Amino acid sequence: MQNFQTATPENDIAWMDDMEFARQMLAGINPTRIQCLQEFPPKGKHSVSTIKASDIENNLDGLSLIQVVITSSEAMEQWRIFILDHHDYLMPFVSRINANGVCAYASRTLLFLRSNATLKPLVIELSLPGFSRRTTSSRVFLPASQGTGAALWQFAKAHVTANDSAHHQLVSHWLHTHAVVEPFIIASRRQLSVMHPIHRLLHPHFKDTMHINALARNLLINAGGILEQTLFTGEISMELSSELYKEWRFNEQALPADLLKRRLALQNPAHPSGVELLFPDYPYGADGLEIWQAIKTWVTDFCTVFYKDDDSVRYDMEIQAWWSEIRNIGHGDKAHEQWWFNMTTISELVETLTTLIWIASALHASVNYGQHAYAGYPPNRPVQCQRFIPRERTPLFAEFLRDPDKFYVDMLPGRFQMTLGIALTEVLSRHTSDEVYLGCRPLNWTDNKEVKQKFKKFNDALQEIEKKIVQRNRNPELKNRCGPAKLPYKFLYPGTSNNRARGGLGAEGIPNSISL
Repeated sequence: MQNFQTATPENDIAWMDDMEFARQMLAGINPTRIQCLQEFPPKGKHSVSTIKASDIENNLDGLSLIQVVITSSEAMEQWRIFILDHHDYLMPFVSRINANGVCAYASRTLLFLRSNATLKPLVIELSLPGFSRRTTSSRVFLPASQGTGAALWQFAKAHVTANDSAHHQLVSHWLHTHAVVEPFIIASRRQLSVMHPIHRLLHPHFKDTMHINALARNLLINAGGILEQTLFTGEISMELSSELYKEWRFNEQALPADLLKRRLALQNPAHPSGVELLFPDYPYGADGLEIWQAIKTWVTDFCTVFYKDDDSVRYDMEIQAWWSEIRNIGHGDKAHEQWWFNMTTISELVETLTTLIWIASALHASVNYGQHAYAGYPPNRPVQCQRFIPRERTPLFAEFLRDPDKFYVDMLPGRFQMTLGIALTEVLSRHTSDEVYLGCRPLNWTDNKEVKQKFKKFNDALQEIEKKIVQRNRNPELKNRCGPAKLPYKFLYPGTSNNRARGGLGAEGIPNSISL
């Protein structure tokens, strides 16, 4: 509570605000899940959503539903409905999860993009498995500002946030950064000599990752470990993460590709990154694309020093052995998928290295170092719920009516789980005292003057991005940068201009590697 109140002395209940609830999907610690809705009503693998047009059509700021759900790429400005989807992947596990004493739903949340680029929650659908394997039992909740409806809406948001908290830790954080990078590190150690230029390029981005992953396997993700004790997914946490690994594609972790897939951006060759955000006030996307492009320019400059044409990549036996081990051994269960690069051109090498450095540095920073600011206050981001939302004409509903606030508090995790969760967010949000930040390296890392000049160019580009981020956070028209919580978005602030051993909680900067 202290961190949240310190940031918002004039509004210590910002976590209850619908705008803040939605803003954190764009600028919180899991900003990579929200996507543009492609069809209405949403369709799952085995069922269609129970959300009706009548549930949302009066809350679209005067627009009709047909005006805001458009699939034409020519109507970018009309893509106005978004979805935070925690339904399909959770539904097969919900019965097993709830058998262990927690109360979990699978959820869908629809949001509307307003003219000021803020998101307005429209509806929440919470679902449980039905009597047969292919049926569901769903409830729909609508925003309300007073009375019983407001309390039930707040409960529904808590269940959505619990879903998002588990997805954040198990998928966005552990799977998509820590876990998927490991095969690249091992292959680099095994196949690239220490004198190989790509080994030298990647070396700082692998610092301490294997060590921290080993600690995680002993303390966090192990059977009975901290995540099983805190997240609502409990003992099936790693099974769920493994199941979602089946959907993982390395090429989709490139930020432009990820934004295109989620329809948060459209292709635009006129932009340096090749894509244009659907709306500019998407803090993760806006800052991230500039960081991505800076990394890609640096990697391109570096590679062109050592590779003069595509044949020099094709016949680099160390690179070919490195790529073969990553594809066939490290990620061997995906070896035959068609999306892998062939690794026969400079452009494929550049895209691979840019994506890898992006994952190890900026992507990890964006999902890790803000945990204490947002998840350190459990009502803002509960990790599990101990009660289902009560139905009318039941004893539980009568209990809720007697004291809605007490019912909400009782729905949150117990004291032990909350204390453990808060302690974990504080540890994970700290920068180490010997951290080295993106765009910074020891002076003696290379004696190649051209490479040193290119690296100085990279450092300068990151410092310019820092200035832009500061300006964006001060711009009152960019309402998603701070929001009702008054927490400026700094998770992709490079920290290049002030690189020194500063460590601690709340330190700014993008570390070179997954070191915590």
